[in-house]
Amino acid sequence: MTAPLTPPPPPRDPSSPGGWQQPAAGYTAAVPHDAISDAAGSPQGSPGPYGAPGSYGQDGPGMKTELREGAVVTVVVALLGALLGVLWWRLAPSVPLVGDVVDDGWVVYFKDSEGEQAIGVDGTFTLLALAFGLVSAVLVFLWRRRGGVPLVVGLALGGFLGSLLAWRIGVWLGPTEDVIAHAKAVGKGVTFSAPLKLGAKGAWLAWPLAALVVHLGLTALFGPREPDPYQQQPPQGQAKDTHGSPAA
Repeated sequence: MTAPLTPPPPPRDPSSPGGWQQPAAGYTAAVPHDAISDAAGSPQGSPGPYGAPGSYGQDGPGMKTELREGAVVTVVVALLGALLGVLWWRLAPSVPLVGDVVDDGWVVYFKDSEGEQAIGVDGTFTLLALAFGLVSAVLVFLWRRRGGVPLVVGLALGGFLGSLLAWRIGVWLGPTEDVIAHAKAVGKGVTFSAPLKLGAKGAWLAWPLAALVVHLGLTALFGPREPDPYQQQPPQGQAKDTHGSPAA
């Protein structure tokens, strides 16, 4: 039969300070459970007993720093939309148009009425936006692995603004939007390219949605983990001798 894990408290001794006898050799004095929890169970970075500040580091960089980083991410990601616009202009298929004169007036119509070039224009923009969302999410995660709400909001907002910027730059770099003037310039029956047009406006959301999904997955898989406070606490109700071995 083994002895109890925790020895009984020592009897009071009027001659000793505080009225308690000194603990026997080889054993530590009994400490109240609340004192053990406050001394050993409090994770680093939390205030000491009774809210007294201690030498603990701040949890996170602070809201001002996070807002500043979120604003930087928004601006940088939005500016990447210029590159997306150039790529969309270069890679999107051209939609052939033909001008004709009917009753002394110019009309413009599709050369291939059953062609799928217009769908290809939307598809090219969407695929490029998805790729930019993936790349921007990876870059932001590598820059700040801990994440944060302002950082994620900046990533999504920057992706949406970048899509708008890419759309406007692609339209600006593409053929003129005045198709009648273009038909008159090239002549009757001559094929020319239609201006870039994004028929599916939902493609603007491809970049921010892809960025959010990829960033969320990277944070869940490779993001920093919070320490488990329960693993840092010693087993309760177990006394130790001076060598650190449990009492028998």
